[in-house]
Amino acid sequence: MQPDRHQQGAAVEDSVLTRIGQAIMLHRAGDREEARNRLTELWDEIGPHGDAFHRCTLAHYMADTQDDPKDELDWDLKALAAAEGYVTERAADTGAALGATSVADGPGPRHPLIALRAFFPSLHLSLATDYAGLDRLADARAQLLRARASANALADGEYRQGLREAIERLESRIDGEAGRS
Repeated sequence: MQPDRHQQGAAVEDSVLTRIGQAIMLHRAGDREEARNRLTELWDEIGPHGDAFHRCTLAHYMADTQDDPKDELDWDLKALAAAEGYVTERAADTGAALGATSVADGPGPRHPLIALRAFFPSLHLSLATDYAGLDRLADARAQLLRARASANALADGEYRQGLREAIERLESRIDGEAGRS
């Protein structure tokens, strides 16, 4: 029996996420260059009009493999743009399909829309870190506000608490740097 188109599409999507995960493991094991090479190859395969969830995830982790802080910022901005575009598209699609039902009433917790919404605090925190590293403290503070607001929208738990602590650490660092200026 042949798999249907939906099953084939899911297998392709799973293989993309698997390959992203493999590159992340390489990076965490210390092979930054090979991780960057694999993510670059996969980015080229996905293309600018590929799945926004994949582009967001890949760009977010690609940022971590960069040597130049400006390149890291560029990749984090690509990740945020893909996430925002995905949420906007899906919210419109879900609203049209469900009538007055909100997005929160739609997909389950494993749906990419929910995953990306949970990803926003991390995306904004990464951007805040990038901006702070480039001595763009006003931009860093603006991203910290967005990170805090999106973290506050998450359910209580370890992930939310870890984000809050990271936000506070970066905020303290930025305040310390501003005080020395």
